[in-house]
Amino acid sequence: MAASAPNSLNIRTYQVGFGDCFLLSFTYDGSKKRHVLIDFGTKALPPGAPKGHMLRIANDIKATVGDDPFAVVATHRHQDHISGFQRSSNGKGTGDVIRAMKPKVVVQPWTEEPGLAETANKPALKRFGDGADKRVAALSDIHEIAAHVVEAAQRGGLPREARDRLTLIGEDNVKNLDAVKNLMTMGQEDPVYVFSGTKSGLDSLLPGVKVHVLGPPTVAQSDKIKSYAKTSDQYWNFQARAMRAGSSLATSKGKSKVLFPRHVASAGPNYPVEARWLIYHARQAQAEQLLSIVTMLDKVMNNTSVILVFEAGAKKFLFPGDAQLENWLYALDGTNDKYKALLQSVDLYKVGHHGSWNATPKKLWSLFKKKSAASGQGRLKTLMSTLEGVFHEEHEVPRGKLVTELKSQSDLLSTNKLPNSDLFRDTLVQL
Repeated sequence: MAASAPNSLNIRTYQVGFGDCFLLSFTYDGSKKRHVLIDFGTKALPPGAPKGHMLRIANDIKATVGDDPFAVVATHRHQDHISGFQRSSNGKGTGDVIRAMKPKVVVQPWTEEPGLAETANKPALKRFGDGADKRVAALSDIHEIAAHVVEAAQRGGLPREARDRLTLIGEDNVKNLDAVKNLMTMGQEDPVYVFSGTKSGLDSLLPGVKVHVLGPPTVAQSDKIKSYAKTSDQYWNFQARAMRAGSSLATSKGKSKVLFPRHVASAGPNYPVEARWLIYHARQAQAEQLLSIVTMLDKVMNNTSVILVFEAGAKKFLFPGDAQLENWLYALDGTNDKYKALLQSVDLYKVGHHGSWNATPKKLWSLFKKKSAASGQGRLKTLMSTLEGVFHEEHEVPRGKLVTELKSQSDLLSTNKLPNSDLFRDTLVQL
């Protein structure tokens, strides 16, 4: 008998450190299951993680899914969301494991459609609106620029703190080429590239489940998707700190600032004393410029994230990847009242961008009607996959002010608080 509608959903939140990996398992009559893997990547593993940690996760996904129907959603191409799909030369990598499971379909944002980046005038491009070709071309350029930044950071000469930050953010934006190719070809069916309002490609896999695609919008739907605001009253931040964040190189957590900012330092060759001040400050200026560029690229890529709402029974589950304010604006503003109504009744929210200051707009948070100061049945559940200390104090992730709100108004599960021995934590919801 064909499946009708699921009676429960288990969400397995994997401990990937700074990254995302969620396995949604819908249970139907007769205990039959269908699964959706949303992202599989990391930028920094949890402290003490053993060698082969990501492979353990891949094998757990394989064991859990078995021969059940299965699909993959890659919200966007940042390293901390897709690095797990990378294959190994010996055929035993994490990406090889997931590929061998033969997902029925792979869902990605419209900006990943391969023909767009290479041939901007293809007819298919028209459905994404005027300016889409430039948007896709710009995204493609991001990877090349990020690679140059990483190369410059590793070449030496820059202050160590700046070098570490440039490498961290830059590597997250390089193309992750094999993972991208693997995602493109691993599905049994053609990949599905989605944008706001389109079908998700998951309907036939998940009978009785409505999957709403809220983002990303195309350029034609929202011109704001092309921009990024350094400051906003929608961010979880104080205005003064936000303004500093994009323009200064503060020190890493736990490390002291330079005691005498105007001091003369020399690294590498033994430069003449009279030239050291100039060399030091020239390198500082170079580091700040590179950091400003690569940080901006990082924000733009986040805004290509797929935003999905799974509606099963009377419950709704929101998975927004790393979507930031500009991606959200199309769903939250203007004429999209149907999206607002959908978001108001969300039962579970996967916290955007690992709890960063700019990925849970306050107007989104204010919509959630099931958040409550009192614990109990029906209270909003929140899942946050994150790792403290990866970003320095000015870009504190997760943002303390947001975490306080999540704790006080929802049942929060944060991977940051899981024991090192835990590979995952399950959240079971009856539908």
